[in-house]
Amino acid sequence: MNILDQIVINKKKEVIAAKAKTSTAELEQSAAFNSGTYSFRDFLLAPARTGIIAEFKRRSPSKGIINDKVSVEDVTTAYAAAGASALSVLTDTDFFMGQQIDLLKARAVNQIPILRKDFMIDEYQIIEAKAWGADIILLIAAILTPAEIKSMSALAKSLGLNVLLEVHNLEELQRSIDPNLTAIGVNNRNLADFTVSVETSFQLFEHIPTEFLKISESAISNTDTIKQLKAAGYNGFLIGENFMKEQDPGAAIREFVKGL
Repeated sequence: MNILDQIVINKKKEVIAAKAKTSTAELEQSAAFNSGTYSFRDFLLAPARTGIIAEFKRRSPSKGIINDKVSVEDVTTAYAAAGASALSVLTDTDFFMGQQIDLLKARAVNQIPILRKDFMIDEYQIIEAKAWGADIILLIAAILTPAEIKSMSALAKSLGLNVLLEVHNLEELQRSIDPNLTAIGVNNRNLADFTVSVETSFQLFEHIPTEFLKISESAISNTDTIKQLKAAGYNGFLIGENFMKEQDPGAAIREFVKGL
């Protein structure tokens, strides 16, 4: 059993507990649920922005604690001010030290799209994401069937949410494409051994249909890599640990974007 399998088993228990605590009807009464969302496409393609999806992440299963000393408000507003096109906020607690309040706090102080970064296995989590103020949800092909991706992306779109599908190889990509997706992200991390290689993005690019935004995720630690990915045709670049591993993630992204 790999780490992703463990996370999914745990997530199923979490969802059951969440449903018992807060009903769908209650979530639908939130102010955020009934408000509009920011367009992922508009911000990602805006000339004044960088294409970077900057992540707030305290820990990961592979690295352990990355940075648990900074506030989500300080980091995410610094990301946005530095030209990030979107924010990614982890809400998984047991494996990443994220929580619902992180997303709520980020939403309260930012006016750019926010991705709820979590392991979505149930439509209830999509309702949660909208109620918490997210603009984008993540669907991971490795843990979902094509039918689940179809139904979950349709629900998300009906709520005005943008949908980012994450794939790790050609097989996942080809079986998971759906018209309700907004973007397709290629995760350069091998889920079996957690090694990373940006070559995965270059190999899969030509197989991604033109109508979708194209995102490269993980293994991006320098501006030359972004320049190469942009030249290949990628629109967005999800970066987490590269900024969060620094004492001041906001200063890290400001310095980084100088090289773009």
